[in-house]
Amino acid sequence: MSDSSNLPMVIPSNRAWNRGRIIGQKRPLQPKHVWAIRVRLEIANAVRDLALFNTAIDSKLRGCDLVRLKVSDVYSAGAIKERASVLQRKTKSPVRFELTEGTRASLKEWIDHPIMSGHSFLWPGRFHDRPHISTRQYARMLKGWVQSIGLEPSAYGTHSMRRTKVAQIYKKTGNLRAVQLLLGHTKMDSTVRYLGVDLEDALSISESVEI
Repeated sequence: MSDSSNLPMVIPSNRAWNRGRIIGQKRPLQPKHVWAIRVRLEIANAVRDLALFNTAIDSKLRGCDLVRLKVSDVYSAGAIKERASVLQRKTKSPVRFELTEGTRASLKEWIDHPIMSGHSFLWPGRFHDRPHISTRQYARMLKGWVQSIGLEPSAYGTHSMRRTKVAQIYKKTGNLRAVQLLLGHTKMDSTVRYLGVDLEDALSISESVEI
């Protein structure tokens, strides 16, 4: 048998892309995180970021759909809609979402801001060749939000925003069908995987029901 202790150590020439990062499904924000970020954005008077953050939580949209929202999608007859509907780019199917009172207030403040004059997209880009912010810009903004409250940014991504509200809905109701509709999934299997539902979740729901 050869002695492997004398073999030279192999040292990778390039740093691994995932070194120091948390990989896998991104975590949803907890309610305390949501409120902590909101407070910081309000104190900073970050009108756009607050409106974007609130809309991301309420709408549960994918990043590619969120950044392409138009003013007309959420605003009509001088007021913010209580419910809106958009066509998803990935599935080509419509999905509806609610806009809560706090979100409507932050959206109204942003739409009334002088910066928004003449813009049709809700989150306009800074350059003429970019009518709206990119998903990469949105991801960078999210990183700043979670870092501002002391969270590890590699544990969260744009899908964290999409999952945040539905995770709480599922936790409180156990209603997968409702979550499926809210996310605009065509298959229940996609919803189950997205939420990370396992046998323990099913048993917990079952234990809470007495017959």
